Amino acid sequence: MSDYKTIKLERQDGVATLTLNRPESLNALTVEMGRELHDAIEAVKADLGSRVLVLTGAGRAFCAGEDVKQRPADSSGTREQQTPLSKLARGPEGLMRFTDTLRSMTKPTVASVNGYAVGQGLSIALACDIRIASEDAGFGAIWTRRGIPPESSGAYLLTHLVGPAKACELIFLGKIVDAKEAEAIGLINQLVPADQLQAVTDEMARNLADGPPIAIGISKMMIYQALETSLAVHSRLEFFGQDYSFNTEDREEGIRSFLEKRPPRFQGK
Repeated sequence: MSDYKTIKLERQDGVATLTLNRPESLNALTVEMGRELHDAIEAVKADLGSRVLVLTGAGRAFCAGEDVKQRPADSSGTREQQTPLSKLARGPEGLMRFTDTLRSMTKPTVASVNGYAVGQGLSIALACDIRIASEDAGFGAIWTRRGIPPESSGAYLLTHLVGPAKACELIFLGKIVDAKEAEAIGLINQLVPADQLQAVTDEMARNLADGPPIAIGISKMMIYQALETSLAVHSRLEFFGQDYSFNTEDREEGIRSFLEKRPPRFQGK
């Protein structure tokens, strides 16, 4: 387990699990947590032994968004109190650009949403590739309730998942939806009873970790590029991905295991 103050990062059998660990504050984000999240996600991104990243929250919530009580004040006690946490924490190092990193990293990411994910907590969940939620989960684009527009790519991510009309409704009204409605509008992949969330998440993570890292990484890039490019451009990307993967040991293992009627053992080579 890595040495962090506001999060926990554990690695086991190809699965890295990052737990937001301020349960007394419903895992609300502070500048320190933003810094640690950024560092931990970058560490997993660079770790060849970690094939999948799972994000979850300790206690009753996934993440309650920005911890407004933790905003630092300047010498006058006023100016910085009016500055969004995301602006304070981004800076030249991009300390809270973890949503960008989650989306751009080639490793698959899973949000295991155990409770409320609102504000920037919603952005974190949306930035993951797959979302599994317990019946206790709730999702809220609550920024406008605080008099600000979405941050941490929240509007972008939400619009691509549920479409502009539904995104307008959720963001304009600062609406919180329960897990059942989130499943109905395509916000989450799977809804499970609270006591089964850990087991279902573990099974998903295990299946992803056992998969071919190169093919999954290229597939992830192709999926998200499909939202931004034309069919002609995407076809060229597809050709590149096919050409590259056909020369890997994983592709040979995929064929060999099929012929030998056994589970494949992918090495990411």
